[in-house]
Amino acid sequence: MRTYSDLFAVAEFRNLFVANCAGIAAHTTSALALGSLTYAATGSALLTALSMFGAPLAGVLGSLTLLSAADSLPPRRALSLAGLVALLGAGLQAVPGLPLWARFAVILVVAYVGSVVGGARWALINDMLPAGGYVLGRSAMNVSVGVMQIAGFGAGGLLLVWLSPYQVFLVAVVLRAVALAVTRFGLRERPARADGAASTRRTLRVNRQLWRDPGCRSLYLNLWLPGGLVVGCEALFLPYAGERAGFLFAAGALGMLTGDVLVGRFLSPSARDRWVLPLRLLLPLPYLVFLVRPGLPLAMLVALVASVGFAASLPLQERLIARAPAEARGQVLGLHQNGMMTGQAVFAAVAGLLADLVPTHWAVALLAGLALTATALLTPGLRGTRPAPAPIPASTGS
Repeated sequence: MRTYSDLFAVAEFRNLFVANCAGIAAHTTSALALGSLTYAATGSALLTALSMFGAPLAGVLGSLTLLSAADSLPPRRALSLAGLVALLGAGLQAVPGLPLWARFAVILVVAYVGSVVGGARWALINDMLPAGGYVLGRSAMNVSVGVMQIAGFGAGGLLLVWLSPYQVFLVAVVLRAVALAVTRFGLRERPARADGAASTRRTLRVNRQLWRDPGCRSLYLNLWLPGGLVVGCEALFLPYAGERAGFLFAAGALGMLTGDVLVGRFLSPSARDRWVLPLRLLLPLPYLVFLVRPGLPLAMLVALVASVGFAASLPLQERLIARAPAEARGQVLGLHQNGMMTGQAVFAAVAGLLADLVPTHWAVALLAGLALTATALLTPGLRGTRPAPAPIPASTGS
């Protein structure tokens, strides 16, 4: 499977893709509406940011409690459960007069449920596609995330001109209903990957097994740390460029989409492996240009070129799947996703604190230097991840 035509010829993948697009559009439009309500009620930039972007922090709790549900539940049931909870959450947000603390509780519950079963979505890509199709499928999903985030925020902004935030939440309800229906009726059910019920004990046991395996541990650290630090660079676009920051975000999004298409569509498996290190170096290096405080055109070029490097995560995920026991793939990929999102949130906060202490362009360059250092220190650990050794054993008890 080498082309997007081959990929979208698989009916199940088309349905999963559509459901994911509808879910992302619902999330971005409702996040914008909630941010609008939060700022109007509190005037707090911090609370507004948390209302829009703080939900991934619930992934920490999910990773430490019931992450094993991604494998203990049949995949379609797991994704339908997450879709139903998200639909109910969007419906609650549409209720006028709901206290702000209750709105925050709703987004945390929705994010928690999504974090514990979300790995089932990524593992399902591997299950429904022919051998070697995961990278192409994941790259297509990554492209959809970027496009739908841009479209969702843009459409949400326009809708808020004409509609109240509560009415925008109703639009999100419709989108969530579409995502749930496509998931429920567009995917065929498969048996659970693992025996036994999901439990905290099982989750922690498998997490320990993954972390004790040197190859898995190295892959996780390489997937989480350098990219998280570079997201910290991106978190400073607004203080650096002010009202023109949107141009930097757009350039970064274009670079990320370009990298996903190039790596997922045009590189062979052997070429993907050869490009892992160059792409990982490409991610932080361009941001060192911020030492000279570049103007907007050069800063946009930096963001575009550097963001191509995010595509290094595709072959690294491929290696992670190869090492993971089949009965724990949902938890393996869920742990990657939750750790990545949490790291991005943490490093974005660190970037903000750093920019309060030193000039913003210095803070960007410093974070890039830390990302480059992390890349250099963590690269030797990747040598043992190719070719993959025998999978680590996975416990099946609860």
